[in-house]
Amino acid sequence: MRHVALKMLGGDRVKYAALILGVAFTAFLVTFAASYFCGFMTRGFALVSETGADIWVMDPAVDSVEQTTNLPNWALDRVRSIPSVATATPMLLGSAEVRFPNGRFQPFQVIGIDGATLTGAPSYRQLDVRALRKPGAVIADTGGTEDKLLAPVSAGDAWPSNGLPRLSAPLRMLQTGDTLEVNDHRADVIHVSSSHPRYPARPLLYMTIGNARQMLLPERRQLTFVLVSAAQGSDAHELARRIRRQTGLKALTADDFKANTVRWYLVNSEDVGDVMSMLTLAIAVGFGVTGVMLYMFTSEHLRQYAVLGALGATPRTLMMMVFLQSGTCGLLGTGIGVGACGIAGLLLRGGDYPFRMLWFTPLTGGAIVVLIGIVAAILINPDTHSHLNLYSRWHLKSDSNSPVRTPHVANDSEGRPPRRIVKMRDIFISVSWYPAALGRDRPEASVEFS
Repeated sequence: MRHVALKMLGGDRVKYAALILGVAFTAFLVTFAASYFCGFMTRGFALVSETGADIWVMDPAVDSVEQTTNLPNWALDRVRSIPSVATATPMLLGSAEVRFPNGRFQPFQVIGIDGATLTGAPSYRQLDVRALRKPGAVIADTGGTEDKLLAPVSAGDAWPSNGLPRLSAPLRMLQTGDTLEVNDHRADVIHVSSSHPRYPARPLLYMTIGNARQMLLPERRQLTFVLVSAAQGSDAHELARRIRRQTGLKALTADDFKANTVRWYLVNSEDVGDVMSMLTLAIAVGFGVTGVMLYMFTSEHLRQYAVLGALGATPRTLMMMVFLQSGTCGLLGTGIGVGACGIAGLLLRGGDYPFRMLWFTPLTGGAIVVLIGIVAAILINPDTHSHLNLYSRWHLKSDSNSPVRTPHVANDSEGRPPRRIVKMRDIFISVSWYPAALGRDRPEASVEFS
């Protein structure tokens, strides 16, 4: 019967191809939406991924890299004194209104790193990051934004002597050697990049923590995180628990801090709600397209199921045939859809698009397709169809001496003619079914050859 089910599935190649493409579209849509969501979340904890510290120490009220408060100054020395701590370096996060040479200003996130070790500094092949140790030296990054780092083309429009901004002057991208103004302090740009996108997108300024403390507005506390590297052979989770116990501060491994950041975005970010709505819409469209196509395909083959039931196929067999057809379409369509999504990810990798296909996103797309197939198969189960609770009663009469057989369809038990005649491979079958309202829950079928 499996062979018959597959033959029925591929009998109409146009409808079969349309069904496969419908399932592939659903798998592509769900996988792409899930990968898009993962891309956003990955950008949300990009600072943690780029730094490379084993443990992050922070204020007990901090749950993410997006919403932070500073630590007391003694926290750094206290953490360094704990056994199994190989290194502990400071990091300062802040924000500042940065003025460009033409007078335009733009909010930036300022990332102050340790001037001795430069832990957390972005690495570039064409730049020696040790240049950050110079007074006023900064690295500017687009942070996933577009057309935010712009400077005037003409030198006459840069830092006008009359102090009036030249907002209508022609602009170009910010370049190495340009100067910025941060809270009345000069900042010399030693490099400009666009390789560290963030969520939410915002321009970034990397500098040493000494330069950051000079340029940012004065605060009593100017330490946001302590970045800890565990000693060789020590367990990072055990060391984090020890730091929490001895300092009273929150200490999380890098993976735990990433997970906390994702949970914080899920609860507090309005943009995440929009992305989840898109994912829900993709799933709903998938249910509609694939479910309806599977239902229409099986409904068009109800005659064949009636014939098979009349020939003795059990309801369980008919149900397994439907599941086999749904599973075959789901498997082929999922493979095509996930493959197309992977190709789309490769094409989008070169651009600034928040797309990241993690290991569970193809599984999510496949699971949704499987769920749709199961629901559709249950809804179109021939055994539950009111017209196809088949019970076969056969009356076979044949004349072995007759070289040619012609079908003669008999009346039912009450002398009424049959309501439908179905032909399947030169066998003429008369199927008479009655609604349950007439008191008959099983139809009768009879065939006579003469």
